[in-house]
Amino acid sequence: MKNIKNAIKNIIQLTGYNLSRFKTTVSPLVYFEIDTLLDVGANTGIYAMEVRKYGFKKKIVSFEPLSESYKILKENSKNDKNWKVHDRCAIGSKEADQIEINVSKNSVSSSLLPMHTLHSDVAPNSIYIAKDIAKIITLDSIFNEYITNNDKVFLKVDTQGYEKEVLDGAKNSIKHIKIIELEMSTVPLYESQELYQYFFKFLNDNGFNLWSIKSEFIDPKNSQTLQFNATFVKPN
Repeated sequence: MKNIKNAIKNIIQLTGYNLSRFKTTVSPLVYFEIDTLLDVGANTGIYAMEVRKYGFKKKIVSFEPLSESYKILKENSKNDKNWKVHDRCAIGSKEADQIEINVSKNSVSSSLLPMHTLHSDVAPNSIYIAKDIAKIITLDSIFNEYITNNDKVFLKVDTQGYEKEVLDGAKNSIKHIKIIELEMSTVPLYESQELYQYFFKFLNDNGFNLWSIKSEFIDPKNSQTLQFNATFVKPN
């Protein structure tokens, strides 16, 4: 069984992606006694299911715009009473009834933004193969629907280049968030996206300190880190 797991891990790493976010470390959701995880860009619920394995038992609220991923997300969450799935939508800086989303072959690389060839060259399964339509809302517009004043909130954002727009739509919410985890790029992978330098400054300016960094998307040809997950914590 161990050999099979190692083989699967090696195959995944050859595509440039990492298999696990937490590995054997303690999840910050558990360490900081988080009450609510806002899972923005949930896809099929991979992140939520992973944090459950690492001991997080409290409330999860997931947001996902893609039709097919949303169906699987609903199925994966149905037996978890503390896992809520918001109506299908994207999260951004403003609200609209319809927005077009580029659907990637692997689904996890789908984005509201056009993709640069560097991304698809490194991970051929990330190419766009279809379009989907969803409404878009802001985090501020639904924050109080799920969060009470005493909640410790963890915001996870994995939106493939659209992270700035998510944060721009959370100008009021961010004051009440304890931890933010963002996927950041070191080089442009999507058109008009901001790179990691922008987010480091933005989060520092909003009172967050860097807690941890984990590589997420690596070019197997030269080991360059193209994307990483960074976790930022607001001190008490």
